[in-house]
Amino acid sequence: MTRTPRITLLAGGVGGAKAALGLYLSEHKANLSVIGNVADDEEFHGLWVSPDIDTLTYTLAGRINQQQGWGLENETHQVLDGLQQLGSDTWMFLGDQDFATHIYRTEQRRKGIRPSAIAQDIAWKNGVDIPLLLPTDDVMQTRVLTAAGSLSFQEYFVREQCNAEITAIAIEGSEQAAATPEALEAIHNSDLIIIAPSNPVVSIGAILAVTDIRHALEETRATRIAISPFIAGKTVKGPADDMMQVIGLNSSPASVAELYQDCLDAMIVDTRDASWEPVLQDRGLDVLVTDTLMKTDSEKTALMQQCVHFGQQVSTCKQQQAARQTNEKEACL
Repeated sequence: MTRTPRITLLAGGVGGAKAALGLYLSEHKANLSVIGNVADDEEFHGLWVSPDIDTLTYTLAGRINQQQGWGLENETHQVLDGLQQLGSDTWMFLGDQDFATHIYRTEQRRKGIRPSAIAQDIAWKNGVDIPLLLPTDDVMQTRVLTAAGSLSFQEYFVREQCNAEITAIAIEGSEQAAATPEALEAIHNSDLIIIAPSNPVVSIGAILAVTDIRHALEETRATRIAISPFIAGKTVKGPADDMMQVIGLNSSPASVAELYQDCLDAMIVDTRDASWEPVLQDRGLDVLVTDTLMKTDSEKTALMQQCVHFGQQVSTCKQQQAARQTNEKEACL
């Protein structure tokens, strides 16, 4: 990989948005595509809301509420206040500017426009000038099963504040979901595919649940790297560690590698997880140990530049190994 690599990032949640911004602010922006998670999408107040896609859009546009990691900065909530006065359920904390995005998205969906085209349109109109792609145009939804019943991810994450005890997790509609041609093309044309430090179960897991997406990642010639979302057995933000336990795995880089099996050539793990390096190497993975906690924009950019450089090294090694195998085979003929 001697030329500037074409990069596709798989991203969801705040961790995915941080990784996307790190690449967006780097010299690799011109060759970057991002595939976001849509399994958190849900209708509120008659409007279609895409939390992960909007978080990616607002982050890359420089409009994100930095303190929350989601929503817009300098937001007001007059519409929500009015809905509450009318007796509407307002636990999904949507701001006034955010409502504009959801109104526009819903209008376009009702016109029959593809969700992928709508997402890209909204991104462009926010000043985001890279391909922001959906894994599918079909509706699929994460369901969190609890003792009290089945919840959408937003019900579990926002309304219940992650306090409901989980018994199982399902991605409804994933088996029937068809991959978008844009996502498949991005994967096919990539030199480097990076899996962001997002929730492996319901963010990246939902993208990989689209059968053709997973098959494309398994078959690609691109170098595939995942950044572990865990640091010393804990997630930086969100319920990923609890969800890993539900599916019978611990919060470790090795468990992440197990979930991404056959879609991975290398992993980046935090310095506090250096002890997992030999375990991952035994799985046949190349490993980079570094500081993965991204607090500032400069830290986000530095980590993602490091990730790309590591990917180029892994790619070069793969090419050299393939050449040696070819030469050895020819020598035997």
